[in-house]
Amino acid sequence: MNKTDKIKIPKLLVVATGNPGKLKEMQAYLADLDLQLQLKPEGLEIEETGETFLANARLKASQVAQITGEWAIADDSGLAVDALNGMPGVYSARYAPTDRERISRLLRELGHTTHRKAQFVCALAIADPHGTIALEVEGICPGEILDIPKGSGGFGYDPIFYIPAETMTFAEMPRELKRSLSHRGRAFQALLPQLQKLITSQKNNG
Repeated sequence: MNKTDKIKIPKLLVVATGNPGKLKEMQAYLADLDLQLQLKPEGLEIEETGETFLANARLKASQVAQITGEWAIADDSGLAVDALNGMPGVYSARYAPTDRERISRLLRELGHTTHRKAQFVCALAIADPHGTIALEVEGICPGEILDIPKGSGGFGYDPIFYIPAETMTFAEMPRELKRSLSHRGRAFQALLPQLQKLITSQKNNG
């Protein structure tokens, strides 16, 4: 029997974050599965050294899984702007100290260019207790960057991220509409059937 034969059916997922809001959000997306989610241990910090969203998600899931000895799920997400060669990308949250400053910097760097296409990206990774990545997906929501912010909802770059088909920014959208269209929503839509299949297959093999 090799070590993968001893892996238990995932009933608990440790979320590789210390943010209770993100835990609650993931619980909502995974509500239809028989899973318990909990925050990573307090004080456990994983440095995001990956060059892509998926690399960071893998890194966080793998390390948290190995340290806790449980299945772990991690995400990494951000905004990639075509005219800025994909920036701010994995540095989206570190582009400036506050949301307002991050938006200001982005608009300043874009200047008056008419090439405003961009996309929000969310990568999700699930690791088994040994740290091996069992599942990974990416969700992408294409849009455009406005010249000025619009809307008071959401957070981060939401006020300048415009969805032409809806004629609204993320910050102007009702919560449920944003949840269904967003990069995170699309990532979980891709993850759910794969995670259900994984749980089912392990039950059958057990």
